[in-house]
Amino acid sequence: MSRSKKKTPIFGYSTSDSEKKDKRMANRSFRHKAKQQINTGKEPVKDMNEIMTTWAMAKDGKQYVKKVSPKLMRK
Repeated sequence: MSRSKKKTPIFGYSTSDSEKKDKRMANRSFRHKAKQQINTGKEPVKDMNEIMTTWAMAKDGKQYVKKVSPKLMRK
């Protein structure tokens, strides 16, 4: 694995490495809200965007970079 490299130079816009914490929070609140609505007899939430917007997460998206140093392409 010491020679493994990324095949496509796509990187996130911010300095954050991952959105794992944000995704966990969003999924927990989504499940909580759906359980509450089911217990009260209402129609459950169907879309994740009703709970949390993707713009509030750590990264704002990804970008393709044409010229990248080999150091950044390492996994």
